Amino acid sequence: MDRDQIRVRFPDGRTIEAPAGATIREILQQWDAEDYRRILVLLGDGTAWDHFRRLHEDLQVTDIITVEDPRALEIYRHSCAHLMAQAVQELFPDAKITIGPPIEDGFYYDFYREEPFTEDDLPKIEERMRELVRKDLPAVHRWMPRDEALRYFAERGEKFKIELIEERAGDPVSVYQQGWYIDFCRGPHVPSTGYLQHFKLLAISGAYWRNDETQPQLQRIYGTCFTTAEDLQQYLHRREEARRRDHRKLGVELELYSIQESIGPGLILWHPRGSVIRRELEDFLYRAHQRRGYQVVYTPHLARIDHWRISGHLEFYRDNMFQPMAMDDAEYQLKPMNCPFHIAIYRHRHRSYRELPLRLFEFGTVYRYERSGVLHGLLRVRGFTQDDSHIFCTPDQIESEVVGVIDFVREVLGTFGFTEYQVFLS
Repeated sequence: MDRDQIRVRFPDGRTIEAPAGATIREILQQWDAEDYRRILVLLGDGTAWDHFRRLHEDLQVTDIITVEDPRALEIYRHSCAHLMAQAVQELFPDAKITIGPPIEDGFYYDFYREEPFTEDDLPKIEERMRELVRKDLPAVHRWMPRDEALRYFAERGEKFKIELIEERAGDPVSVYQQGWYIDFCRGPHVPSTGYLQHFKLLAISGAYWRNDETQPQLQRIYGTCFTTAEDLQQYLHRREEARRRDHRKLGVELELYSIQESIGPGLILWHPRGSVIRRELEDFLYRAHQRRGYQVVYTPHLARIDHWRISGHLEFYRDNMFQPMAMDDAEYQLKPMNCPFHIAIYRHRHRSYRELPLRLFEFGTVYRYERSGVLHGLLRVRGFTQDDSHIFCTPDQIESEVVGVIDFVREVLGTFGFTEYQVFLS
């Protein structure tokens, strides 16, 4: 075989020969001329080969991702983030691009812009995206010499892309181009913008470059994308139903709780009606713990800072702790955890093995410095009361105690109708 030819062997055993430098699409057209558009990506040699990547070596294809494959969704959403970024820069030339990854329910792209986006901008951006979809622009992969890539983005004032290339890219740099729009990206992508028929922009929020409050503030636009119109409509319906049942909305309407600016974000005021619900839950849990041999304790809301240094929290959890306060001759720290207090109770005196297992339980109020951008109603707060327990036991009691905890968790969650959940051990 001539050295200028390459071979691509597919999982079905067929081998396609093509000139070196041929695109994956040209190879797919030989392999399946009628249905090649259904194929998004070939996997092989540790690389995802989309339609307009060029192949210069032989390839053993190990897997194929089609539009029906569940893995296609991530590719669609990544491509839709690029589509949105292109639309934004056409409508708002002053917007600078940063990153735009797929996420669990869709995608987002972060932009730097002096003037904030508004909700009224979303329909305009969506319409420009649909114009780009109708143009069916190919998503072409290119290898750009590093110096050329840095020069290209520098000429456009894309300082964030320059930072990413300097940090992550080798030489040459992987980029994708659709129409005039070029982005630093490893891919893969759908073959063209025409594939992205079913999307919706959802919200705007703030973010910081690299999630660092000392870095520039960015604007994040969220969207979602699906491979079928039916899936998109089902998702939007579920989202609307969830919005109607959002605890932040119901909490205000039913006067259960409030969060007030004069007190501070993430700090909850329980109103009389909400307090009734909370007290019923606490009474239920008190009785459940007592049936299982737990003993109730109470611990203070703060302690000397050395207490947290000994426990290890000061070293490993510092970013999530409030600033310490000076009192008398020492610094004191609001507690982010109850664990060190329960250990202090256990260590208060010598214990006999006959006292074990010792199960301590507390409704302990803790305080954690969550960044303002992640606060979310009652789900992400800065002060909360947690059902917190610690068990002190002998090695031969560990198995039965773990089984007991699992059974207890299943009992409590099952009471409230939770049957599917994840447990993380550390």
